[in-house]
Amino acid sequence: MKILVVGGGGREHALCWKLARSRDVHKIYCAPGNAGTAQVAENVPIRADDIDALRLFAEHQKVDLTVVGPEKPLIDGIVDAFEARGLRIFGPSREPALLEGSKAYAKEIMRRGNIPTAAFAVFDDAAQARDYLRAQLFPLVVKADGAAAGKGVVIARDFPEADAAIRAMMEERVFGASGDRVVIEECLEGEEASVMAFVDGDTVAPMIAVQDHKRAFDGDQGPNTGGMGAYAPVPVAPESVVNEVVKKIIAPAVDAVRETGIPYKGVLYAGVMLTADGPKCLEFNCRFGDPETQVVLPLLESDLADILTAAADVELEKVPVRFAKRSAVCVVLASGGYPGDYETGKVIHGLDAAANLDAVAVFHAGTKAGENGEVLTDGGRVLGVTATGETFPEARERCYAAVSRISYDGAFYRSDIGHRAHGV
Repeated sequence: MKILVVGGGGREHALCWKLARSRDVHKIYCAPGNAGTAQVAENVPIRADDIDALRLFAEHQKVDLTVVGPEKPLIDGIVDAFEARGLRIFGPSREPALLEGSKAYAKEIMRRGNIPTAAFAVFDDAAQARDYLRAQLFPLVVKADGAAAGKGVVIARDFPEADAAIRAMMEERVFGASGDRVVIEECLEGEEASVMAFVDGDTVAPMIAVQDHKRAFDGDQGPNTGGMGAYAPVPVAPESVVNEVVKKIIAPAVDAVRETGIPYKGVLYAGVMLTADGPKCLEFNCRFGDPETQVVLPLLESDLADILTAAADVELEKVPVRFAKRSAVCVVLASGGYPGDYETGKVIHGLDAAANLDAVAVFHAGTKAGENGEVLTDGGRVLGVTATGETFPEARERCYAAVSRISYDGAFYRSDIGHRAHGV
């Protein structure tokens, strides 16, 4: 079986790493990939958003399954383009991908499906948004309507903070067209968790819950990032809570999307707040999370290629989806200055020393190969170091032991990943 993985980050390295362990997979391509994916796949110099070139490559190489990592090609319609040529691909079509591509669309699906979520209002005029804010109680959440790489959300404690968010999103357009509309919603209280599920349009097979860490610095301080680390399972989201999220949030969303005429196939990711009134949906994503994937896949006992193929073929009910009763922790090493300006091209030391530790995997996110065989930094988030263990403390200790072996100029990471778990 030949598989093409689209993307070049830590999520895609984790996908390639797990697919390489599938019994029927004999060739993996990754486009464009990074220095880590090159260890388990053949990197292909095609951008993740160059849909025509990716389709032609898949046709020419007779790829059996394409797996899409990032949200942009999904939102741009890569699944529609591939399926129009009879190519098997894992991911939602363009319209269902609006669950991530438009927060206003996602809120409408939540309304249709009677999905518990925060009260909200949608605006495409900055003045009207400000008038609305003046009449509200704070804190409030201001979200850019379109996809913003996990950074288009501001929790505003007062009007000046909300006003600054409106100005940045709608007037300064820091997220481009994604900020042409904003969603303003009540600020829910509780612990956050992420529940991803494999979906084939009808059957929903949930993964274990994950807790991500968005803030850049220890103690959940600093700016929002694409994610500085994650761990699973989550003590406040055991299997019973995951089942409740599926019943009240994910399955109703799948049903509501299907009623629009185009079934949802792929991964549906629900970001939830575990409130005193039960789980409430914060957002949907239309793909594997990053870095959530880096802790979920090492715990997956089932064959990933079997699951993805079955989902694409609408046969998911025939394939078991099982997870090990273990813990996993992922710590992201970032470039100095991230999520703001940062430099690249720094030589990374200690990768082998870290990867050779027991139950450790080093997933490359923003890396590239240097001219002399060295590995260089090539992004804001550089590496995702993941470790598993029989217990959470064991996984966490292994993870940070591996992190301590890696160094490069300007490297930083959070030292408190998983601090909400088990009183750590």
